[in-house]
Amino acid sequence: MFALLVRTITDPQVIVGIFAGIAAMATIVTLGMPLLARDELEARIRAATVERESIRARERAKLAAADARSSLRRATPRAFMQRLVDSLDLRNRLADEGTVAQLRMAGYRGQAPLVVFLFARVTLPLLFFAIGVFYLFFLTDFEQPFLVKLCIALLIGSIGLYAPVLWIRNQISKRQTSIRRAWPDALDLMLICVEAGMSVEAAFRKVSEEIGSQSAPLAEELIVTTAELSYLQERRQAYENLGIRTGIDGVRAVMTSLIQAERYGTPVATALRVMAQENRDQRMNEAERKAAALPPKLTVPMILFFLPVLFAVIIGPAAIQVMDAMSR
Repeated sequence: MFALLVRTITDPQVIVGIFAGIAAMATIVTLGMPLLARDELEARIRAATVERESIRARERAKLAAADARSSLRRATPRAFMQRLVDSLDLRNRLADEGTVAQLRMAGYRGQAPLVVFLFARVTLPLLFFAIGVFYLFFLTDFEQPFLVKLCIALLIGSIGLYAPVLWIRNQISKRQTSIRRAWPDALDLMLICVEAGMSVEAAFRKVSEEIGSQSAPLAEELIVTTAELSYLQERRQAYENLGIRTGIDGVRAVMTSLIQAERYGTPVATALRVMAQENRDQRMNEAERKAAALPPKLTVPMILFFLPVLFAVIIGPAAIQVMDAMSR
């Protein structure tokens, strides 16, 4: 029975069929996900409200912001994850301020995401290594020495070590792309609110409500910044925190301008107008740069895919006529 199972799993036709089924399912899921996507704006705003209340409680208790235990994500890690992280002292071995900052940039705040991240970095290499050993030594007739198989299994295990890091980087890239696209529009809305007589806190709150349909991550960050502007002792720290959480140079430049405007008493509307125009110019320059890079990128696909088909269409009828003439 086991030999039959091994032969079935290692059969090339079975493997090809499995991969074909996976590819078909991935295609169906890719096409159907936009239709099944849910609007997470309300949940994000609710979570940001929870964060605002936690900031209020923390500031009233005179606690440092770095020691806060509340988060936008109320997911509590399982007890065994917490025990494993504490028993192996993974916070000091694998985590530092940079790790926490990366998680915040990806939208994961608080201790629960950190525990899950550290747990994944420890368990996924072991899981990937076990899968590699089981497949190489038991499921396939991979005729190679023992050390070669062991090295391949270790290589598979190393993939599990970097998988959580790659996931966080991917989430950061998605959030930054969303924020970068909506940031110039948010600055224009903020400029309109400030020129209408609103304070900076009220402008941030109003813009977070309006920009949520375009970029939920940006709305989330603006709500948190509104809370920090209301309850932090230094407004400068709230602006700097927004730049650190987003990790985007355009946002940091605007926050620096707002800090200087409040410090030296210059009009905030003027600073916002100038920075909004600069961000729009940067976005246009980025679009022009990508457009200019298209011709070199299209050269290889055109040579490999378009030209052979074009030659077949042009030369094909003539070749068929020549073959018919020669056969006669």
